[in-house]
Amino acid sequence: MKQMKKLMRDFLVQRTFPIMLIAVTLVVTTVQGQSVQTYAERLGWKKNDRVIIFHVDDVGMSYESNQGAIRALEKKLATSMSVMMPCPWVPGIVNHIRQHPGLDAGLHLTHTSEWPVYRWGPLSGMNTTPGLVDTEGALWNNVADVMAHASADEIEMEIRSQLSRARRMGFEPTHLDTHMGTLWSTPGYLERYIKVGIAEHIPILLPGGHNTLLLKQIQSGPLQGLKKLTTVNAQSSDHRIFLKAIQNTGERLWQGGLAVADDLYISSYDWEFPSGAEPSDDNLCKFKRDKYKELLQSTKPGITVILIHCSDAKEAFKNISDSGNTRRADLLAMMDPELKSFCEKEGFIFTTWKEMQQRRDKISK
Repeated sequence: MKQMKKLMRDFLVQRTFPIMLIAVTLVVTTVQGQSVQTYAERLGWKKNDRVIIFHVDDVGMSYESNQGAIRALEKKLATSMSVMMPCPWVPGIVNHIRQHPGLDAGLHLTHTSEWPVYRWGPLSGMNTTPGLVDTEGALWNNVADVMAHASADEIEMEIRSQLSRARRMGFEPTHLDTHMGTLWSTPGYLERYIKVGIAEHIPILLPGGHNTLLLKQIQSGPLQGLKKLTTVNAQSSDHRIFLKAIQNTGERLWQGGLAVADDLYISSYDWEFPSGAEPSDDNLCKFKRDKYKELLQSTKPGITVILIHCSDAKEAFKNISDSGNTRRADLLAMMDPELKSFCEKEGFIFTTWKEMQQRRDKISK
């Protein structure tokens, strides 16, 4: 009798298990097949909309940087910029911002001073934040030294000092981002960046969506610090692990009432102009214009922020930096009618951080 029961039980298991397996497979497939809403959709754009911000960094660094940002935004292809508050040419650009209140202008939170002979120090003061300064009394010229010397408390003090100066000057920033990726470099710094953004109700640059372009850049450069959001080996090639941690952080920002982007591209600064080619304005423009067309075609639905560095760099700019050609090329591309026509033909939608946050605030009401 016992043997008969065992045979019947085995028979039922053999018959039932494949059915259960099929059912489980269907459930998993259904879950995986569900489309996750982009932040663009959550902010009111359509499912397949590709929403773009060409974002001009390093404004306030020099007269040439100010002029580059102003000219780029006038052409309406670049829609946003951010200001380095410790830098010498801040009064000039803030005066322009006050005279043009519709501009989308944030703070390029600055904890480094990278050029050899053109430098700036912390607004919080050497004695208040000694871990931020080098032997010249300027901010460290690289992120690694900031990480080695500066505490998270000092990082936050400097963030708040830069925000305080902006407000004292009558400049209310539309967003916050980070110069040279310093605030992405450690979980402690990132936590203070998030803390200030949520507390002050100012969106921060930390995309929390599909991050298709971001993940292609995460193995090196400023974005690699985001891998520290997990306890997994930072050299892991399974980027899904890092993606989940970044997305969780993005959701935290959203739940804190802030607008969030879906993706980020930061590497156009490093595109190498062909060796041997004459860096004329025509050649510089064509080089960056064609590269931006290629990049735009690779973007996925959602909000993608593309960082650019527009400076009207001429002969005198060589006294600051050897990056004049790439910065001038960005400016020329942003002013180029062919690139603008391409974007219109392809149906890209351009937005600002101000518009994104306005949409987010409407959802919260």
